Amino acid sequence: MAPKRSDGAGALERKTADLSPAPVPPGSNDLYAALDLGTNSCRMLIAQPRGSGFHVVDSFSKSVQLGAGLEKTGRLSRGSMTRTIQALRICQQKLRRNKVRRMRLVATEACRRALNGSDFMARIQHETGLKLDIIRPEEEAQLAVISCAPLVSPKTENLLVVDIGGGSTELVWIDISGVPKKDRAQAIMRLHSGFVQAKSDIPAAKVVDWISVPLGVATLRDQFSDVEDDAARFALMSWFFEENLADFTPYQSAQPQERFQIVGTSGTVTTVAASYLGLKRYDRTKVDGLRMTSQQIDKVIHSYLAMGPGGRRADPRIGQDRSALIMSGAAILQALMRCWPTDRLSVADRGLREGLLYAQMSADGVLEEGIF
Repeated sequence: MAPKRSDGAGALERKTADLSPAPVPPGSNDLYAALDLGTNSCRMLIAQPRGSGFHVVDSFSKSVQLGAGLEKTGRLSRGSMTRTIQALRICQQKLRRNKVRRMRLVATEACRRALNGSDFMARIQHETGLKLDIIRPEEEAQLAVISCAPLVSPKTENLLVVDIGGGSTELVWIDISGVPKKDRAQAIMRLHSGFVQAKSDIPAAKVVDWISVPLGVATLRDQFSDVEDDAARFALMSWFFEENLADFTPYQSAQPQERFQIVGTSGTVTTVAASYLGLKRYDRTKVDGLRMTSQQIDKVIHSYLAMGPGGRRADPRIGQDRSALIMSGAAILQALMRCWPTDRLSVADRGLREGLLYAQMSADGVLEEGIF
């Protein structure tokens, strides 16, 4: 399947399920929910607006492996759908317990690609009462971008946001050189309404190009599941991913060299960061916003290769669920760092759910303007 981009895209032309009871805070009518049903995981956040951001009240995350077998059959399997329904029932209980009225529940690449994806959405609504939307790749890219807005450096003039998912990887290149430094985070936030911004007196962030590559940690792994040698499989995955970037604008024109920042959001990126920091227990406050050099990333990836499959399964920073996916994610990450004109990556422990929350709250006007 070919990478996807909008008709307007072109160069400068335009961890474990949380089952504990959740307290219902005063004013729970102000609560918002965001659910992301991906190729590998089902994740949800329930949050309350606070200042220019939000406070998380409850959350849920579980590996459901919805895309298992999709590469071979083109359909979601009976077992993966059953696992997903079970997870969504827990989400429905949390939404009801917290009396959430404002919510956005979405499904991504696995359901976009599956022949029975739409039928599964109908089944979910029938069995759980939850209505999920299968979103387009462009909206998925928009949500990844706005979730990372708070991590953009004041010195940045060109930004690449990379969201490595289970079934696809979204890349968005944004030029904010014409936006005053104090307004850059807000200009990026305004992209929730679309990559092509209406003309106004307010300087806008300019999307130079974006692409959705139908290769994520699960789908890329499945492409090379028949290669037995660990190192050879990793090299092939990295090369193959780079080949799928051939039509992305930076490969056809001069790349920005100065004041350029890459922000990476995914379980792969946060896992590599946790390994680099040597964390015995994951700590979001230490990972989110961390900047890593290419050399530091390569060192961690080489340590993963040296461990082998058994060592990766036993490593607490990787964990059982992610051990089968970390090398395909690392292959994507290494290919990206090899291709772009910077030797640093900003780590984002945030993604689609946060973007969904920001978009809803921004549209409702309940977020304060200003620096995040």
